Amino acid sequence: MTPPGAPPLLFDRRAVRAHRTRAASRCARVAPILEEAAAWLLDRLDDTTRRFTAALDLGGRGIVAPLLRARGIATVACDLSPRMAALSGGPAVAADEEWLPFAPASFDLVVASLSLHWVNDLPGTLIQLRRALRPDGLLLASLPAAGTLASLRAALAEAEVALCGGLAPRVAPFPDLRDCAGLLQRAGFALPVADLEEIALDYAAPMALLADLRAAGESNALAERSRRVPPRGVFARALARLAGADGRLKVVLPMAMLTGWAPAPGQPQPARRGSGQVSLADVLRSPPEPGEGDGASDGT
Repeated sequence: MTPPGAPPLLFDRRAVRAHRTRAASRCARVAPILEEAAAWLLDRLDDTTRRFTAALDLGGRGIVAPLLRARGIATVACDLSPRMAALSGGPAVAADEEWLPFAPASFDLVVASLSLHWVNDLPGTLIQLRRALRPDGLLLASLPAAGTLASLRAALAEAEVALCGGLAPRVAPFPDLRDCAGLLQRAGFALPVADLEEIALDYAAPMALLADLRAAGESNALAERSRRVPPRGVFARALARLAGADGRLKVVLPMAMLTGWAPAPGQPQPARRGSGQVSLADVLRSPPEPGEGDGASDGT
């Protein structure tokens, strides 16, 4: 039973850890996908003149930490699974994202690449990450956005109803892009930004999508999931429905990319409401035609 006032327990964290531990030995299978996702996120480092010296890689599956170290940034990796944390090849900590062990102002950069969507209390985790950042430190995070695997969710539901007479939740809910910047602001980050990037995948064998999800540690960890083993035909039927006429399965993964700064003196601040000196009506007014309103005359 969830205590009063506590966030709802959408996810079984023990299952999340078990999935990531099993995936540690096979996530090389999905390394190209993880590398592309990390590249989209780390490209944002090139948009700032700020130089970082101490980073936290949260859940990077052995992909993010080496990329940060290649930039000359001392990096500690952290993962819910000790085996997955060890893939970073350097200093690593096994810890729960919901109960982070880091002291305030430990890092000037935190990167969480596709690793926060199995957290029950996302606002609480973001608050902890903001506290772990030094003033003017940067958070870069990516999450699967609303709509991710929506067609798979619908196809699985249809197949399960047809074959089993009922259905169980199999695909996790994902945040709407419009809510992501609000989450950062609620957690106390300054200058929050959320935008969208997409990764396009093309599978010759539709069942390979499920193999990739397992290899990434993305198996179903919903707290209300069914513990029964579903008939094998459920997944085959659902994926066959999604495949194209050529038998291939094309999937687009929308990712919400989050950027937020730990507050610091001297940071740019939004203008106080009502302090503008230029009327919106003046800005939107059409410019005068040549010779109109400038004192010129055609003599008529």
